[in-house]
Amino acid sequence: MTTIMATDFSRNISRWLDRLEHGGEEFVIVRNRHAVARLVPGAPEVRALDAFSDLLGVLPDKEGDVWIKDMRRFDRPAAQELNDPWA
Repeated sequence: MTTIMATDFSRNISRWLDRLEHGGEEFVIVRNRHAVARLVPGAPEVRALDAFSDLLGVLPDKEGDVWIKDMRRFDRPAAQELNDPWA
């Protein structure tokens, strides 16, 4: 884990955030010789399709087909409701 002085962090915040986001590094920010914060990478983005694709591999084919039909049936009203700001 890398230690960063608060002044260096504030002057180069973009560089440090890039290292955090793309390099997955963790940092400790120090001010007046005391650790004041620890920066860790955020959770990776996961699309719903990716998350549920694992579920389909576990379900028996018949149950998977039923699940897909249910999701499609319930998805349409929800999508219409989300698109209509006055609903």
